[in-house]
Amino acid sequence: MADRAKIKEIFTSIQGEGPYIGVKQLFVRFCGCNLMCEYCDTNYDSKDSRIYTVDELLNEVKKNLECHSISLTGGEPLLHAGFLKEFLPLCPLPVYLETNATLVGELGEIIDYVDYVSADIKLPSATHEIAYWNEHDNFISKAAHKMIFAKVVFDENITDEEIRETVKICAKYGVEIILQPKSTVNQMSVNIKTSDLVMNKFLKQYKKVRLIPQMHKFLNIP
Repeated sequence: MADRAKIKEIFTSIQGEGPYIGVKQLFVRFCGCNLMCEYCDTNYDSKDSRIYTVDELLNEVKKNLECHSISLTGGEPLLHAGFLKEFLPLCPLPVYLETNATLVGELGEIIDYVDYVSADIKLPSATHEIAYWNEHDNFISKAAHKMIFAKVVFDENITDEEIRETVKICAKYGVEIILQPKSTVNQMSVNIKTSDLVMNKFLKQYKKVRLIPQMHKFLNIP
């Protein structure tokens, strides 16, 4: 039902990825995802989850109004677009959407209520899935008027073609690229020499690029 959603967990922490590292957020982790990325380290299955109504989730938000924003994460939160369409107009916090950037139709249902977009660009070399260049292009086009950045998880297998395609999409809309090396529990699994080489390949084609590892893993926080 659209007025209910299956949520894995709700908690406060600091944002550990991308340009908003360090801000306090209320994280709402939705169950389910439409992709199966090999590097995914998030438990978003429905076991031990809870079904929330719009009013119940609003009550949780109202307890945490000191937060910078509410992070809609998962899994893939846009799988719950019907629920979010009812919830977001009532949400008293700015909305930060963490998404795999493939569900452009669902994004269209809620984009008016979103403030920040963390859009993953999925590289086949890292995910071991198919490429989603067209989906990413259409998605970023729809969200480009928001405060958006593209997050790119990579490892040593990244290809020159993947770099070109990523730059092509992001340069088209002026979107900043955040390169995120794959990580283990508390360290990057890509060495700094390789990370620097990858970053330089991006910078030769596009200047709006930063390398930012997953800081919450170094700090050992959720």
